Amino acid sequence: MQLNHEIPDFAYAFRSAGGSSVVIEDREQVRMRELGQSFIVTPRSLVEAWPTPADAKSLTPDDLAAVLALEPELVILGTGATQQFPSAAVMGACLTRGIGLEVMTNAAAARTFNLLASEGRNVAAAILLVG
Repeated sequence: MQLNHEIPDFAYAFRSAGGSSVVIEDREQVRMRELGQSFIVTPRSLVEAWPTPADAKSLTPDDLAAVLALEPELVILGTGATQQFPSAAVMGACLTRGIGLEVMTNAAAARTFNLLASEGRNVAAAILLVG
């Protein structure tokens, strides 16, 4: 059996994720970054220090503007150590644009993002971190 080593064609991947911090692998600069503030990541870009409320229930549609500007086909909203659903208005801000929204814990969001990015999907992860 022949084995091939595949090098991912995306720049950012999660290495670990919790409720208050996340480690992102930056494959372009070949380094790890520990993030302690809410952020947005796509397979090709990282938006650090995404200004958000402390929890998903307080999110407004305006808080998603930075994520929606990236024009993903799917937004994964990581809500910390526990799953918290945002308001219907926030969910509607995505759905009216034809953008899917999945809400999960940060750990589940990290795993899902890595999987979808490895498949070449146009995904964005918006991760809420509570320090």
